[in-house]
Amino acid sequence: MEFTKHFKEFFNNFFEACSSLDQAKLNEMCQLILEKKESQNKVLVFGNGGSAAIASHFSTDLIRAVRVRGVNFNEASLITCFSNDFGYGEWISETIKAHADPGDLVVLISSSGNSLNMVNAAHLCHSINLELVTFSGFSEENNLKKLGNLNFWVNSENYNVVENTHQTWLLAVIEGLVARKS
Repeated sequence: MEFTKHFKEFFNNFFEACSSLDQAKLNEMCQLILEKKESQNKVLVFGNGGSAAIASHFSTDLIRAVRVRGVNFNEASLITCFSNDFGYGEWISETIKAHADPGDLVVLISSSGNSLNMVNAAHLCHSINLELVTFSGFSEENNLKKLGNLNFWVNSENYNVVENTHQTWLLAVIEGLVARKS
């Protein structure tokens, strides 16, 4: 079986998704992160599944390359503790309540933009006045896309296109911040 046609279609869709972004939004996110660095606040990053891996990569690069306090919460014992006590739909909200300080930035990454734990966390961020950046895909009308102070949306229903685009945009933010230091 020849896969070349599939690869070409995938890469075309991925390239189109990556390049569809208004790059001023990336600049705006860089500015938000620099504000958090200057005020010695944290950037709390959350995702489910593949998006959790993206959250880990992004928060690690914030720490190592940008010297910003980036935190992700992919520890199984924390997730299962809060999920057991409050329900899976609330574990992110409960983690934010336990770890966020006034002035911190929250980044929520969800391919569908409809994961209950993400949507609930976005509502919490509004209620406690935390700035929020969202990354979502699939339907343009997804719940998460409407809730951030800054929202990034990928016009695709393909998980791999959405997740790889989120990863690319977040790493572009890191690249921009690193280039600023040079």
